Amino acid sequence: MGTVGIISYTIAVPRIGERFTEFYILNLEGKAADYPKELRMGEEGKVILRIVNREHGIVNYRVAVKIDGIRNNQIEPLELEHGEKWEGIVNFTPDKAGDSQKVEFLLYKHGESYPKSLHLWIDIKEGKVNE
Repeated sequence: MGTVGIISYTIAVPRIGERFTEFYILNLEGKAADYPKELRMGEEGKVILRIVNREHGIVNYRVAVKIDGIRNNQIEPLELEHGEKWEGIVNFTPDKAGDSQKVEFLLYKHGESYPKSLHLWIDIKEGKVNE
């Protein structure tokens, strides 16, 4: 039993000197649970994104938000020093109805072609919010 705990700990903790970026989606209370699951067309969804630079140097980031592959919002530029954290409320507004729409949060690091990607699945109901 003790061996399993040690192996899990070793795998979960990065090696000293390893370069990486932490990237999280949180609800508006700062928890990794209870994300928006259903919105109406035109209703603004909100989550908190957290980015922590563990790259051992200054890094420029940008975030793109897409709903079913279509750009919906963007945040840039974000310049973070090693160990610095950025946390902010990020909005997205669906414009078409449909179940299981993929809301993607794509984190681009300057100089890299492939982003880190996080996503939520949200059902979008007919009818505008103010109808």
